[in-house]
Amino acid sequence: MSIFRPVQIFADWLTYSIFAMQQKSLAAEAVNFFIFDTIKIFILLSVIIFFVSLIRSFIPPERIRKILSHKYEITGNLLAAFFGIITPFCTCSAIPLFLGFIEAGIPLGVTFSFLIASPMINEVAIVLLLGLFGWKISLIYIISGYIIAVVSGVILGKMKLEHLVEYMVTRRADTSLGVMKLTWKQRIRSAKNYTAEILKKIWPYILIGIGIGAWIHGYVPTEFIMRYAAGNSWYAVPLVTLIGIPLYSNAAGVLPLVSVLTEKGVAIGTTLAFMMAITGLSLPEFLILKKVMKAKLIIIFATVVGIGILFTGYLFNYLLS
Repeated sequence: MSIFRPVQIFADWLTYSIFAMQQKSLAAEAVNFFIFDTIKIFILLSVIIFFVSLIRSFIPPERIRKILSHKYEITGNLLAAFFGIITPFCTCSAIPLFLGFIEAGIPLGVTFSFLIASPMINEVAIVLLLGLFGWKISLIYIISGYIIAVVSGVILGKMKLEHLVEYMVTRRADTSLGVMKLTWKQRIRSAKNYTAEILKKIWPYILIGIGIGAWIHGYVPTEFIMRYAAGNSWYAVPLVTLIGIPLYSNAAGVLPLVSVLTEKGVAIGTTLAFMMAITGLSLPEFLILKKVMKAKLIIIFATVVGIGILFTGYLFNYLLS
């Protein structure tokens, strides 16, 4: 948060000084959220896409493919999911690396393991969970998220869904074989052009996704969740999973709500499912992915991950009941 403190100050200034909105009102919270997250996501995407593109100009795609395209494909899923854990990205900012993996010719299932693990298992969330619930719950969070990422990636890989990736992505994979001998100036110019190209294609989807998230922000149905998800009702886990999908936040941002729900009697497996749905199945992610993959693939991806989240929620409600 400290890195983006100037952005938050700017968002506060626009919301409360220029727009003169009443502080702590739901409308002001939504507008402030939209301004802050729009600027933050565009900064993150621009920086990450630029540096991924720049680094890729030095590293042969064959080398990346060799590391992650192991003889036993599950090894690639295990490595990609681990890489996802140690990269501190939210869902939207993990997508540029996801694209880079596809362009390098890495199997689609392996790239999905990274895309799932990166936002779902967040190091800030691990630290906060450790403070709120202790090491056992933190370990459950890490292991369950990692297993979901690996197993989901393996399943998606076995389904052979490469034909559902949009042409603009697969086309670049065919034209980026090998590493050209370029000057720094050429590499920087190429990275800038690629960054502009990607942002030009996905910016409307980013704005729509963040806009929906901002509209819901402040209207999180906490009382509704506590009323219907408390206790051991069979429908609690799928209910909070469905509620979590349209919400937009990173793992650290949703933890205060998770803490409140747990204190009010919502089972830990249910709250973990809610947290994983928000971080691993966010609506803004789907809207951005819509530009690089067909709707059928997004639905399959969401279904497989959703089943994994449901299984995890039920399992840990049973184990910790």
